[in-house]
This record gives sequence, structure tokens and C-alpha cells, in this order.
Amino acid sequence: MVRTRLAISVVLVSTLLLLNVESKSVDPYKVLGVSRDAKQREIQKAFHKLSLKYHPDKNKNKGAQEKFAEINNAYEILSDEEKRKNYDLYGDEKGQPGFDSGFPGGNGGYSYSSNGGHGGGGFNFGGPGGWQNMGGGGGSKSFSFSFGGPSESSFGFGMDDIFSMFSGGSSKGKEQFGGFGSSSKAESKSKSSTVAPIRTINSQVYKKEIMDQGMTWLVLSYLPSQRGTQYHESIIEEVAESLQGALKVGRINCETESSLCKQLGIVPRRAPRLFVYSYTSSGKATLAEYTEELVAKKVKSFCQEHLPRFSKRIDLNTFDVSAVSSQRTPKVMLLSTKKDTPVIWRVLSGLYNGRFVFYNTEVHDTSDPKIQKLGVDAFPAIVGWLSNGEKQVLKTGITVKNLKSAVQELGKLLEGFEKKNKKVSSNSQSGQSPSESLERIPLLSRSNFDSICGENTPVCIIGAFRSSHGKEKLQSVMSKVSQKSLSRRQASTTGSQDTVSYSLLDATKQSAFLSSLDKSEFKTSDKLLIAYKPRRGKFATFKGDMTMEEVEKFVAAVLNGDIQFTKTRQKPQIK
Repeated sequence: MVRTRLAISVVLVSTLLLLNVESKSVDPYKVLGVSRDAKQREIQKAFHKLSLKYHPDKNKNKGAQEKFAEINNAYEILSDEEKRKNYDLYGDEKGQPGFDSGFPGGNGGYSYSSNGGHGGGGFNFGGPGGWQNMGGGGGSKSFSFSFGGPSESSFGFGMDDIFSMFSGGSSKGKEQFGGFGSSSKAESKSKSSTVAPIRTINSQVYKKEIMDQGMTWLVLSYLPSQRGTQYHESIIEEVAESLQGALKVGRINCETESSLCKQLGIVPRRAPRLFVYSYTSSGKATLAEYTEELVAKKVKSFCQEHLPRFSKRIDLNTFDVSAVSSQRTPKVMLLSTKKDTPVIWRVLSGLYNGRFVFYNTEVHDTSDPKIQKLGVDAFPAIVGWLSNGEKQVLKTGITVKNLKSAVQELGKLLEGFEKKNKKVSSNSQSGQSPSESLERIPLLSRSNFDSICGENTPVCIIGAFRSSHGKEKLQSVMSKVSQKSLSRRQASTTGSQDTVSYSLLDATKQSAFLSSLDKSEFKTSDKLLIAYKPRRGKFATFKGDMTMEEVEKFVAAVLNGDIQFTKTRQKPQIK
């Protein structure tokens, strides 16, 4: 009887060993259906496709479960550069050449050792997927076998259990089947190597890098003992790759960071959970849970839906530039042909929320008068307003390589504009010269002429200059006068236009404009003031001393009707 039982045990163990050799000899490239020179992106796609097909939640039959474990083992090797290199060189991911491809361990992949105890001889078929003697004394030896990977299947039994399977006798040992998703050291090591881009989050990282930083995060909460964690992480990596620059990814081990998980309300239940850390339009941070099918495309869409929405969608027909200019925070507007706010602009509105007021609008025709007033000649374009109301075209005809580089490049553009605004603000509070500390008077151009001196403006005060000295003098004096209550530009509560506007004109470049007023083009004057009434087509000039007192008297006389106006020769135009 003893011999019979021994013979049966030898046959069974030998059979299982052969099965183990066969399973370990499977080519991971063939399992995933990729070539040996496949890139990580191809390997990821193949893994996701096969994982969905053979996932235990969809396929309850044993064959599918074994196939799923095989797929995870293959991905564990090929997704890790070091393991892949070792496999390619030695046929083993550990870099230990055996007697067969993919079979780990020395001595042909197995070893025997004696622990000196009663019945202490033991077998060890190396590797996380090998058979191992679980040691112990007495006549019962316990062996275990496991499929490596994120959905690892393991089972263990004693020698007495082997005979009970055949004879139906009672078992002294304990039979167990771990199922998919059990934890092991090998699995933990695999995860840490394949998800390096994913940030490990603790309380300190959460406070410094996530909370109120303006960036959207995709966060995984998990417990080490839960199944499917590696699959979740592979999805996260793929989404992060497609949304680089717009999204950051992280994971929280709720076993070691239990307080943080409880505080955030993200404690995982039966399986890992995915959350998107984002912001509402009011600026409040939220954690939105993703509960749909775990597919990269759907997770990506969910993340895009939760990108910041701090940019106000406006209609140029009703947009009030003067109201924008009355605010102190710098403003930026994106003009694009998109029906919805572009992803890039939404990302920037989150990163720079509070530092700028963001606007965006849909446009299509650069010949539109409203577009020309802004000075834009190509789309997409960004227009900005400093806190003093000065408009600047930051960039037109914007082209980008990808989302990440676009966010970086446009971010630098905004930061440069922010520096200009800080300089303007600091100058206005310091004791610098009037021309530097007061609101600068804009230079007339074709793009801004209608908004400054169009028919909706009753009176335009234009300072014409022929030298840099004349320009600086006019800029200084007109800046001071424009601040007086007598003639200061103010936004009316009734929506009516201002009574007077101020601007500069380069007489050396705009001779046609001056010729339309007077045939002499005022060539003898280095600098002069022109009061122009667009609606009536009349003008008046001042060529006296350009002091604040004299200029203020001239403007007051114009507004009071105490100045004789002359009809223009033709309608003035800017080239």
C-alpha cells in the first residue's frame, strides 16, 4: 500500500512538474501576439485587448481563467525592460539561463535541499510560478503552485490531499484555491517596475502637489490584497500617455494611508477605485469617481469631461472691452474656430486660475470688423489686456506639436505677459515719471482705429508726433490729462460711449491721415494735438506749449464747444 501511494505521488508530482515546465516555456511574445521588436505601446494595446477578452469577470470557465493568468505573466515580463532584456538573452526574465526557454532556476530549473528536520527533504522549483516545498515536519509535505501576475492563481495542498483526490479519503491537509488577484512578493515587484510614471501619493504629496494646484489628477485607491490593481494601473498609464500635459496620475495605498483615504472618502471596497480630482466652475475642488467599464478610451473621456472650465465663453458681438479693461487682473482671450472650449485652454485656465481672467470665443473670418479691431490676422490667436487696459496680441496662427508641448509653450507666453502686467502695476504705485506710471496712450493703427476713433466716439484727442522726443512728451502730458474727471474715459452704467478718447499718431508714417485734414499735413510741427469728431467729420488743432495746463484747457474748450472746428477734406483713414 505504501509503495502504491508512493508510486502515485511520484507520477502526479512528475506530471505537475512537466505542466509547470510547459507553462514557463510559453513565449510571452506569442501569448500577446506581438513581434519581438514590439514597442511598449503595442504591448500595452495587445495586453488590454486580451485582458478584456479573457477577464474572469466575463469568463467563468477554467480555460479562460488560465489564459488570463498566462496573459498577465506575459505582460509582466514584456512591460518591464529589465525582465524583457533578460528573457530575450536567456529565455528567462530573471537573467538565469536554464535548460529550457523561459524556465528559471539552476540545476535545470529545480533544486533539492534538506532542512535537517524529520522528513526535511524538500523540492524547490525556482521562481514565483514554481512548485515549492512548504517545509514542515511529519509525513505531510505541502506544495504550492501559482500563476504570477496581477491576477495570480495559486493553490496548495498536502501529500495526504493528493491521495484523497484519488481515493476519496479524508484529508488532513487544507485544500485552497486563491483565485485571481491574490497578492505575492513577485506581483508587488512587478507592479513597482511597470508603473513607474504613476506617482505614489501620501498626505504630504496630496497637500503639496494636488490640492488646489489647478492640475487635474487621475487617482487610484487600492489595497495590496485586491485583485485587478495592475490592470487598473495599465489603464491609468495609457490614459496618462494620451493626455500628457493635461493630466497627472497617482495611486494611494489605502492600507498604509488609511487616514487619507478615509478623509477623502475613497476607501476601496471589493476592488480598486478610480477618481478624478478636478474643479467646478466656481473653483471648488472635487473627487469624481469613475464607475463605468474599465476601458482606456472611456476613462480618457471621463477625464476630459472633468478638466477645468474657468474660461468664460463669450460672444464678440456683445463683449464689452471697456468693462474688461476696468478690472485689475490681466485678461486673456482665445479666438479659435472650435465650437467648444479647446482642451489646451481649459488646462491653462486651471493652471493659471486666479492669475488671469480667461475668455474664449468661436470665430471664423479674419475680415470680420470685430476681429480686425482686435488686431488678429490668423487663428487660433490669443489677445491679452494688461491691468491698465492696454491690449496686446500675444500670438496668432498658433501651431502645436502635441498637448504637452502646447501647454508648456503657451504657459510660458502667459507667464511673460504676467511679468509685463506686474511691471505696469508696480510702476503705477512707484514714483516714476508720468509717462511710465500713468496709463499709456495707445498708438493708432488700422486694427484699433474704429474702436478708438470710430463713429461711436464723439471726440478723439490725437497726439501727432514726428520724433521720439515728441512722442514721449505727448505720452506724458496726455496720460495725466486723461486721468482728470473732466475728460477721463469711464464706462457708463447706461452703456453709452465715452465722450472722449485719447491716442497717439506717428505723423511720419500716417501722412495720408493728416493730409485728409489739412493739405499741409502739419509738416512744420514736431508735435500737435488734434481734436477729431468722427460723426461730424470736423477737427480742431492745438500747436501751443505741450504742458498739462495748456492741454487740459484745450480739451475742456473742445468739450464745452468753445473751439472752432473745421470740416475735413475727406474721411481720415489709417494705413
